[in-house]
Amino acid sequence: MKLRMLTLAAAFALAHTLAFADPIIIKYSHVVADQTPKGQAAIKFKELAEKALPGKVEVQVFPNSQLFGDGKEMEALLLGDVQIIAPSLAKFGKYTKQLQIFDLPFLFDDIAAVDRFQDSPKGQELLNSMDKKGIHGLGYLHNGMKQLSANKPLRMPADAKGLKFRIQSSDVLEAQFKAVGANPQKLAFAEVYQALQTGVVDGCENPWSNIYTKKFHEVQSDIMESNHGVLDYMVITNASWWKSLPDDVRRALNTAMVESIKYGNKVAFDEAENYRKQVIDANKAKVLPMTKAELKAWREAMKPVWAQFQGEIGKDLIDAALAANQ
Repeated sequence: MKLRMLTLAAAFALAHTLAFADPIIIKYSHVVADQTPKGQAAIKFKELAEKALPGKVEVQVFPNSQLFGDGKEMEALLLGDVQIIAPSLAKFGKYTKQLQIFDLPFLFDDIAAVDRFQDSPKGQELLNSMDKKGIHGLGYLHNGMKQLSANKPLRMPADAKGLKFRIQSSDVLEAQFKAVGANPQKLAFAEVYQALQTGVVDGCENPWSNIYTKKFHEVQSDIMESNHGVLDYMVITNASWWKSLPDDVRRALNTAMVESIKYGNKVAFDEAENYRKQVIDANKAKVLPMTKAELKAWREAMKPVWAQFQGEIGKDLIDAALAANQ
């Protein structure tokens, strides 16, 4: 009887401890506003995760670099000071060269092809490609497809010859413009409007959201609807922390992440369509769709760039990306 009482007491104590155990704190840090597609995806993840795991997890979202800025967030993730971040795919160069595939110009036909590749076995393998370096990918978040702009129509590759184009710091983007005889110029994003206005550069490449909100359409006469590249993010977590979670918690968090990314990508798609319409309605720059023949000419001009980076990226990945266009 005494042993039974002790057993019951121990069971009650354990249940009491579990009932009042502190929730797992998950810090989700990013560098943009809540209203952006990335910000909306983070808020949706918090909502879904806490609903699926009531009392077990608490998701704290830190937008606008409140916790860590662009330059510090990766280090913070690896140190365990934050659990989830969503950097641009261009930020992973020191961890893997394979993600340069998303910078390759005129590789994907459109955002639907990007989705098909990212959902494919090869695209999903990329999420695990940095696990040994402490980084585990949870999914891809869209920003948008890039459009070429200049003060003349860029219908054929030869039209870009001799023009100066602003680029981000990227070996692939540098090679992209050199392939058509243009001059790539690395400039901070904050300097682009004035550089276009004063003729320091002749053109640039941006998604519709950047074109409209930064008023680039006011200082460029022609915008080609080229959809020639993608600006995306990878939502990542600390690999060791992720593997240490109880199986049921990890499964529920993964489900919440998948759903939050779908939501964020829908916001990004709708936003891109809206900004495209606003650029057209502003009637300051001509928006010129590319014909199939023009797109084919640009793609042919860019194939040497694909070959240049094939060794770093992998032919299998490039082939899988091209297959996603079908």
